[in-house]
Formats: sequence, structure tokens, C-alpha cells
Amino acid sequence: MKNFFCSDYSRKIGEEIIGSATNYQTYVLVECPPPWIWEAFGSKWVPSNLQLLHRELKSKKLPIRFLLIAKEDSHKNQETTLLIYHKPQSLTKSYIKREFKLPNIDLVEGEIRKWLAGKNSNYEIQNKFTRDILICTHGSHDQCCARYGNPFYFHAQKTIVELQLEEVRIWRSSHIGGHRFAPTAIDLPEARYYGLLDQQSLQAILCRAGDIKILDRVYRGWGLLPSALQVLEREIIYIQGWDWFNNKVSGKVLEQSMDNNTVLAELSYENSAGCLYTLQAKLIKDTVKTRILKTSCHATEESLVVKYAIDNLYAKSTEVVSAL
Repeated sequence: MKNFFCSDYSRKIGEEIIGSATNYQTYVLVECPPPWIWEAFGSKWVPSNLQLLHRELKSKKLPIRFLLIAKEDSHKNQETTLLIYHKPQSLTKSYIKREFKLPNIDLVEGEIRKWLAGKNSNYEIQNKFTRDILICTHGSHDQCCARYGNPFYFHAQKTIVELQLEEVRIWRSSHIGGHRFAPTAIDLPEARYYGLLDQQSLQAILCRAGDIKILDRVYRGWGLLPSALQVLEREIIYIQGWDWFNNKVSGKVLEQSMDNNTVLAELSYENSAGCLYTLQAKLIKDTVKTRILKTSCHATEESLVVKYAIDNLYAKSTEVVSAL
């Protein structure tokens, strides 16, 4: 029987990509060289204490996303990078980064526990701005991430060098979800999700230049926002262009029908001039774009993937935020 590639099928049927970003309070990224098995934190280079912590926090259903990351030289590095990205409670345009350089991966578990307890670390380094682009290459989890993620990661490194973007770091990543949109990526600290990427769209995203409509094909949504609001945010991007990326936002679902067919959502944003806007929108299930499909290469059953459309949008309020 011919192999089923979920990414090929998603492209073939023209599945809309927006609304597929996942929303987490915290990202914990641990540098660990591949190979990674299907359940990445069970891989041989992950120490038992870290595996135990991962299972412990996962069982508590905390909004924390653990990922393994690696670069070309991770297997021979004399130190391990630990990155923790945490979402502030207020209006924001990005997660807050904490970066640690540890002598070895065995110490990662203790540092994560310290961070969870609000304790200081001797291994935290001075925080400087970086854009950490995580590209899923986790082929043992889904073959599309190997088929499309690996070559994209290879060429992305060249793109960064050619554009002379010294603050951008490209990482291999374990499973980030949405492998049917491979190659997929998360752009931190903002936690914007992308898929179906090529080097042209990557360059537009990195430089925030060119035709904004390129996002129609590759933008999965902003991980700061609940998935239902992501289609609303994309429409605002189309109106404001790349300048939108400088705004601080917050968003929430006010009401949701029992069948999930309608959602009342609210999105607030503050622009660079200090003006605060609050928008409300009614989102309805888009019966044309909603699909029933296999969401991974190894799925045995099809799943309903609901897509939303904006039925009504209006400005609730506008105010000028006083400078402190």
C-alpha cells in the first residue's frame, strides 16, 4: 500500500492553515542532540530525572510545552542550553525569555524546578534579544516532518547567513503539532506559528517585508491567542500590514456555543502610539473550510477540524494609554 503523507493530502485538498497554532503559558526548550524517539523525552540522551519531571508536569495538565531542540553542533557541545519562554499576564507582544547555559543536560531538571519555585539560578546568562526559530524535524513522530522539515532546516540556515541576521537562531525541534502543514515552525519570543514554508516565505517573515498576503498560505496563527481568535487576528494583519507585529495584544473567548459552532471573542491591542483598542467579533463555523481528515500520517481515523469565519466585527472601545 502506498505511504500516506498527511502534509501532501492537506495541500491537495487546500486545507486552510489559520487557527492551528497552540496556546501555552510556558515553553521549556531543552537542547538535546537527536535521534529522538516518538515520545521525545523518552530518548536515550534525556536523563531519567528530566524524564520523570516531564511526566510529572504532564500529568498535572499544566499549560507548559516541553520541546527538545538541537543545532548542528549540539552533539559535541560542552554545555547545554535551556530556554524558558513565559507569557506575561498583561498586554504583550511576546513571551519573556530566560536562558541558561548548563555544564550538562543532567542539571536541566534541577534548574526547571528552581524556575518553577521562583528561585535564582547560577547558570542563567545575561538576557539579550534573540529570535529562536524552531523547525520541526521530528521524523520519528511524523514522517512529513522528516520529509519536509529536514531540508527546510538545512536551507534555512543558509538563508539566515545570507540575510546577516545575527540575532536569529535556527533550531531543530521535536514535535510542535500540525505536522500536516510541514515544514512547520514556531517563531519565538512571539510564538507565531507557520507551516507550508519555503525560503521565500521565511525571508518575508524574518524581514517583515513584502506582500503581507503571503501569510494567507503559511500563517498558522499567534500562540498568544486562543485558536478561535487567530482568524480574527489575521484579518487585522491584512488591514494594518507588517506594522501590526509591533502591537501588544490580549485576547479571550467571551462565549462559546455548546456545539462550538459560534464563538464571541474579544481582542484588545495597544499600538506604538499608546492607543488602546478593544474589538469584539462573532465567529461562526465555516462549513466550507471545515474538514474531516486524517491529521497525521499514522492516524487510523479521521477527525473533524473546525475552521471559523468572522460573522460580525465591531470596535467596543478606544482610549489613549497615559505614559507612566
